[in-house]
Amino acid sequence: MKYDAYVMSEVQSIREAFSEASSFLGLHGCNEPQRSAQLLLEHALGLSGTAYYMALADPFPAGVRTAWEESVTRRGTGEPVQYIIGEQEFYGRSFEVTPAVLIPRPETELLVEAVLNYGAELWPDGRVGGQTADGSPSARPLAAVDIGAGSGAISVTLAAEAPAWQVSAGDISPAALTVAARNALRHGTAVDFRLGDLLEPFAGMETDILVSNPPYIPGGDIAGLQREVREHEPRTALDGGTDGLDPYRRMMEQLSLLPAPPRLIGFELGLGQAEQVAGLLSAAGHWNEIVTINDLAGIPRHVIGISRQC
Repeated sequence: MKYDAYVMSEVQSIREAFSEASSFLGLHGCNEPQRSAQLLLEHALGLSGTAYYMALADPFPAGVRTAWEESVTRRGTGEPVQYIIGEQEFYGRSFEVTPAVLIPRPETELLVEAVLNYGAELWPDGRVGGQTADGSPSARPLAAVDIGAGSGAISVTLAAEAPAWQVSAGDISPAALTVAARNALRHGTAVDFRLGDLLEPFAGMETDILVSNPPYIPGGDIAGLQREVREHEPRTALDGGTDGLDPYRRMMEQLSLLPAPPRLIGFELGLGQAEQVAGLLSAAGHWNEIVTINDLAGIPRHVIGISRQC
């Protein structure tokens, strides 16, 4: 498909540039054209918040015109803003994103918040009691594992918000793990990243918390997604098999790779999948409390399994 290139007219002000780009993006079928134009403009100008709004009446700087035209053109093809500017905010932190990783969504923040809250209830000091070989009491750091690391949004946030925890994360994509590692370094967190399929990289590892936002889109539905998602985000992070539930089934099967099931497990899931995913957790029999959490639109978006018995 051939796309039009955006060529800026001789606009006089930053506000006029915003208006012109918004119209261009709207005509090219972009989702949220005004929001896209603002984010791209803030990035091009190196401004945000109050500074951006105060600059709207200023003349458009000629030195950024070429980069601005290129970014608006890219957005006009459907490329997500986050990939163009190279970042997305998550849980109050800025994360690098590339086409190798899924763009973090606001609803996933609710999963992180739930895991942090339930984790603090179960292990108030962030440590897990146990015994040494001779029977003496001992304690180790709480071990949390994120399956499907992507950009590292979940694992890095857990490590930053709960520094007493020992956080690990796995992904099948080497390119995604490279991005995640850079985000961990960016935010000063120590996350153990491992390459491999679902729970396989963590075989034999004590795991107290398991959290995952896996691919959950039914394969046949991907063609009907917004073009921003369908054409630009990694398919391996989207395709959950025929009914979207393959990763959840496989993770339940792979629990036998761990010394013991995690006492806290949290999954993000797609529209209409909550009952089935909760059923998978219930059938496994490891958690005596199963909670479903709605996102901000009231859609059941997360299922949490909790074992309150040590």
